[in-house]
Amino acid sequence: MLRTKKYNPLKHRKGKQMTTEPNNNNKPARASNKILASVVTVFENDQFIVLNKPAGVLSIPDRIQSEPSLKDMLLEKYGNIVTIHRLDRETSGIILFAKDEATHKYFSKQFEERTVEKFYMGLVHGSMPEKTGSMDGAIMEHPVFKGQMVINSKGKPSLTDYEVMEELGKYSLVKFQIHTGRTHQIRVHCKNIGHPIVCDPLYGDGKPVLLSSIKKKYKLSKHDMEERPMLNRVALHSCQLKFNDSAGDAFDLVAEMPKDIRALIEQLKKNLYN
Repeated sequence: MLRTKKYNPLKHRKGKQMTTEPNNNNKPARASNKILASVVTVFENDQFIVLNKPAGVLSIPDRIQSEPSLKDMLLEKYGNIVTIHRLDRETSGIILFAKDEATHKYFSKQFEERTVEKFYMGLVHGSMPEKTGSMDGAIMEHPVFKGQMVINSKGKPSLTDYEVMEELGKYSLVKFQIHTGRTHQIRVHCKNIGHPIVCDPLYGDGKPVLLSSIKKKYKLSKHDMEERPMLNRVALHSCQLKFNDSAGDAFDLVAEMPKDIRALIEQLKKNLYN
């Protein structure tokens, strides 16, 4: 019988925050320590670690090593960390790293064979065509714009299931399950059906969400020269991973929604009928 280890965000709202040993002679280390203070460990054992990545942090180093990535920070703490999958920089949420090559090999195979279940929560523009459905447009890199993906019959097969969790006026809160792992998959699929992810600069209008656009009687504080956005990054969060480890134990791990998206959803609910 499989033993299931389930993380309950209601019981562990703050989670376990990561720490690193200080290195007073290393500026990048100090910078990474500051970011690590906001990284919550969802689960950890001797084989792997699962984190709740903040938005705006690279999962792995970019080509020019422009800033510390989550992997760099883990290497600083553990000495040996191997990448299994990644999240886009502006996407927050649950991400899995291996602590040794054997674990990396095992999980890489699970991801390749699609036995790992991956779920996301996102805010999209408008109302989805159905309460539940699937998006299966093939995805390839844009032939002109590097780093941007596009739906094309010559692309790789891609499948995203969705379920509308709540309609919030001009936006909808949607849960997605991706069965393939194409770059920007959810974002591309949502654009393709005319309901892009909120604040998406590549596949949507990229406009920030302002409280004044939600609250009819909004008044700017006398202390502010201009209104600050409630949300100014891609409204997408990797919320859940389900998998079996190499010992046969079943895991169902959940990463709490970040404060910026939660605050926006709360305001949308408050002003839904205003």
